[in-house]
Amino acid sequence: MDVDLTGAYWRKSSYSGSGGTCVEVADGFIGMMPVRDSKDPSGPPLLFSSAAWQSFVAAVRTGELDAR
Repeated sequence: MDVDLTGAYWRKSSYSGSGGTCVEVADGFIGMMPVRDSKDPSGPPLLFSSAAWQSFVAAVRTGELDAR
């Protein structure tokens, strides 16, 4: 999937940890969630479907995923 992210507004995810382990997301893309590593903003972003991203966030919130 080819998506133009040049005008994307990236924000640090509220679930990112401290100490440089940050994930940035770009809202406003219908049906998908672009995600990138804040330490490598020029690196390739990952694109997740909105449903997959919502499932991931729900699993983080409920502690279903191990934080290690």
